[in-house]
Amino acid sequence: MQCPYCNYKESKVIDSRHTDSKSIRRRRECELCKKRFTTYEKIETTPVMVIKKDDSREYFDGEKIKSGILKSCEKRPVSLEQIDEIVAYIENKINQFYIAEIETQKIGEMVMDKLKDVDEVAYVRFASVYRQFKDINTFVIELKNILMEKGD
Repeated sequence: MQCPYCNYKESKVIDSRHTDSKSIRRRRECELCKKRFTTYEKIETTPVMVIKKDDSREYFDGEKIKSGILKSCEKRPVSLEQIDEIVAYIENKINQFYIAEIETQKIGEMVMDKLKDVDEVAYVRFASVYRQFKDINTFVIELKNILMEKGD
């Protein structure tokens, strides 16, 4: 790593810390002038395209997932930390697949699987939008499925 003060090309790493799931903060010291500086290394991931229901494509955006989850968790006892954990889990899962494209259906199913464990009301809210419930009978069927799973 080149020193920003003297442009010497050799430096040593003094300290490394993960700042989030996608970057590392490194404290460095120049071997020549002994001045210290900070660098950030970002983990490069392959961009994933999301195939929507109408077969159009757009880049995967974790913020869109977070927005949908936030709406379904409104006025529910679900913390922002729990929501961030769900989003991080889904982002990591998608990156582990090493695929260039993924259908919205698979993403939605992953969200619902995680929401079901966190808050059942938020799960039903998310499912009602995601699965486009048309009437009250669809809600009742989904609620019966949840109750049957609890009975197991």
